[in-house]
Amino acid sequence: MAKFELKLPKMGESVAEATVTNWLKKVGDKIEMDEAVLEIATDKVDSEVPSEVAGTLVEILFNTDDVVQVGQTIAIIETEGSAVASTPEVKAEVPVAVAEVAKAVEVAKETVAPADFSASDKFFSPLVKNIAKEEGISLAELESIAGSGKDGRVNKEDLLNYIKNRGSQTSVQSSVASAQPVLETKPTSNVKPETSTVPVSVNGGDEIVEMDRMRKLISKYMVESVQTSAHVQSFIEVDVTNIVKWRDKVKNAFEKREGEKLTFTPIFMEAVAKALKDFPGMNISVDGEFIIKRKNINLGMAAALLNGNLIVPVIKNADQLNLVGMAKAVNDLGNRAKAGKLKPDDTQGGTYTVTNVGTFGSVFGTPIINQPQVGILALGAIRKVPAVIETPEGDFIGIRQKMFLSHSYDHRVVDGALGGSFVKRVAEYLEAFDVNRDF
Repeated sequence: MAKFELKLPKMGESVAEATVTNWLKKVGDKIEMDEAVLEIATDKVDSEVPSEVAGTLVEILFNTDDVVQVGQTIAIIETEGSAVASTPEVKAEVPVAVAEVAKAVEVAKETVAPADFSASDKFFSPLVKNIAKEEGISLAELESIAGSGKDGRVNKEDLLNYIKNRGSQTSVQSSVASAQPVLETKPTSNVKPETSTVPVSVNGGDEIVEMDRMRKLISKYMVESVQTSAHVQSFIEVDVTNIVKWRDKVKNAFEKREGEKLTFTPIFMEAVAKALKDFPGMNISVDGEFIIKRKNINLGMAAALLNGNLIVPVIKNADQLNLVGMAKAVNDLGNRAKAGKLKPDDTQGGTYTVTNVGTFGSVFGTPIINQPQVGILALGAIRKVPAVIETPEGDFIGIRQKMFLSHSYDHRVVDGALGGSFVKRVAEYLEAFDVNRDF
């Protein structure tokens, strides 16, 4: 018999760790090759880790809610054979910063007197224990932290947030106590005691439901974006009558030849990619007081999931795709998003985002920027409206297919001239659409 080390695989260039969310197998279970063993979550997507061999699961090295670094062994599988097997070492794939953190933790374990966390009735992951030891946090202090993980477990984020606020709370409490000793048993106005945040319903018919993990992340990202970027919007109305007519004419032939449905989204994405090449000042990101000019045009495509949450898969090098390639990319990412089959790398590296609010009937919207990008375009619903049509013989009223484009951009680095000119160029590409073009 041989033992195979199942390691957390590389999940993308910018993904260094993942959280174990659910073990699909337990010790003693038989596992087939390519069968999913556990579910993991990054800060963007959930995915499964399959086994590279067939055998029996004999050891699980991490618990639910533990954070695992890329390349770490997460389970041992016993296989038929006489040699010890393992996945290839991927230490070189772990970012230098992660390696330095790991080294620091090891040093801390040698120099700091370890607290006896085993005496606690609560479960703490190895990562949480290591960080607590490094920061000199006692068992009683660790047990007092309100956890946001499953069954109230304290995860890495809970501990880091506690450590961040620990110093300021301590200094405030001590200064208040020294100045007003008679009030030390009473909570001060600017010190918030650790309390449970579970709300209490005042109406017996109300239902209190905790946000799921993804909704918590979305909430965090949206608030951070509004607090980070100076959002401003520009709106423009576009006549897309020619596009509607052309799509109606070719969509059946397109699906028959390419095996893909032709929606409006790839047509709009094509126009956005062209406009970004014309205005590279929109294809940037902000890092503190520095502007990063992005070489590649990677279009994020906001997609609603079946559970109501939002995810933004990315079309890489969108400016290099023709309409067929764009349609295949849009359909592939959209279908895998709905099926929960996106890979972590599918949501990384976006340089500009497009969201289709018209899918839900909205005429226009004011979308929030996907950090650290500086712009996001909302596509409104296409509607039949009466419009003035100019001809050599004079003006007259006719029925046209129109929509609104809503452009939100970061006024810290994008002025109105650039933000308005960019969305106007997108509109110009759409209105100049060639009805005689092939797909």
